[in-house]
Amino acid sequence: MSGKPNVVVIMADQLRWDALGAHTPNINQLKAESVVFDRAYCASPLCVPARGAFFTGKYPNVTGSLINPWTEQEKEHGMVRPGHAHLYGLLEDDWDSWHTGKQHLFTEPKLEHSEDSKTHWRQLEQRYDSFLKANGKKKPGGPAFQGIVPELAYGKITRKRSYSIPTVAPYGESLDYFYDGFILNDSLEAIRQRDRSKPFALNAMFLAPHPPLNIPEPWYSMVEGAELPDNVGAWGANQSPLQLYNLTGMLGSSYTREEWQRIWNVYLGLVGLLDHCVGTLIAELKREGLYDNTLILFASDHGEMLGSHRLWQKMCMYEESVKTPLFLKFPAGFRPAVNRSDELVSSVDVLPTLCDFLGIEPPAGISGLSLMPLIRGEKEKLERERIFIQFDGNGARSNFQRCVIEGDYKLIVDIFKDEMFVELYDAANDPQEMNNLAFRTEQYGSRIESMLGSLRGHMSGTADLLELPADLYARFLADYSPFKG
Repeated sequence: MSGKPNVVVIMADQLRWDALGAHTPNINQLKAESVVFDRAYCASPLCVPARGAFFTGKYPNVTGSLINPWTEQEKEHGMVRPGHAHLYGLLEDDWDSWHTGKQHLFTEPKLEHSEDSKTHWRQLEQRYDSFLKANGKKKPGGPAFQGIVPELAYGKITRKRSYSIPTVAPYGESLDYFYDGFILNDSLEAIRQRDRSKPFALNAMFLAPHPPLNIPEPWYSMVEGAELPDNVGAWGANQSPLQLYNLTGMLGSSYTREEWQRIWNVYLGLVGLLDHCVGTLIAELKREGLYDNTLILFASDHGEMLGSHRLWQKMCMYEESVKTPLFLKFPAGFRPAVNRSDELVSSVDVLPTLCDFLGIEPPAGISGLSLMPLIRGEKEKLERERIFIQFDGNGARSNFQRCVIEGDYKLIVDIFKDEMFVELYDAANDPQEMNNLAFRTEQYGSRIESMLGSLRGHMSGTADLLELPADLYARFLADYSPFKG
């Protein structure tokens, strides 16, 4: 491989790791040509902190980006703090760097408004609304696709907020006027308008399959009789009741399995629409002679519950919310030593992996590890035993969750106000996480205390704003044992 390769990052939004299938032939083909990581996880199951971690290679506690900062008061805990390098800045000196689609790497000032940025910013926000207005077209979604929920703000007050609900309906306009058609056309334009004297870099941030589930034909009617996992519409044994205070449970618990069937059909149709966009983008890379010398990374910022555990959206630590697709298609001149890996991988590993392959000095203080030693066959395992995930509320610091995954075991601490609920799941024997093992003290008590110790160490080492009490597990057992089952 001579010279620097092109780099294309394709990110879906809210794509379940298990949502690919017959309706995604283009993504399937890309996956077949890639190194696949079967146990990849986001660093936070929420858009802004998830992308903050992905693009900086640092856990949310480290960057300070913990929530979606929709108000001025929330910016303190929503923005990536100054001084943290990110993928755009690392590439834009030597690559012709472009961004298309959703721009949720939040900094102050915004990257797209920075005079120092050399990236071409074709972000979705504002431009899409203006495009629709200029063409007299209606935006997908609307009041029928939103529901009202109470949200604890700043740990003090309850406010009324509107969030997406799983209403489904066809969108009457063509793909060009849908979110992802707009993003696709921007991406194609970036390829065609690139500076041909430099290697090309594109971060294509699609919105699909994020709601609203108001999508154009033929994708609205593409999927019928989707096969639902057993845990859709089912509350697990000793599942955290605190999820009912989270919008995941407030909105998701009212739908039946039969209602989820129709929702699943449309969601998978939207995944099919994403697949069409990915296929068109790849076809353009091939037409322009770029594909063979391009590193393509496909990922999602986080997953989607879609009725599993009777929950909706993300914002929790179950597999459907935090496990993500992650695969890398390398340039033709590089031969990976492996095609698949079941090592525990975090989204904070992406940046150091790209730096390693591209010969870029990684920024100081990186939380993640390069995956290249695995890919090159230099090592069989990563030099760590566990990864961590956190959630600090959606628009305000309110519902909290902390998670550590170690081998086949996942420990979750769910926190709402003064309550803390503990969950332990065995991925090998209970992949749908329907049996919380936390009450089986004789068999799992020592493991839980050990994993809590690891979690406390991580939280302390990353300057977490929360602290887990030393007697957390004993307190949990005393409070909840009478109500287990």
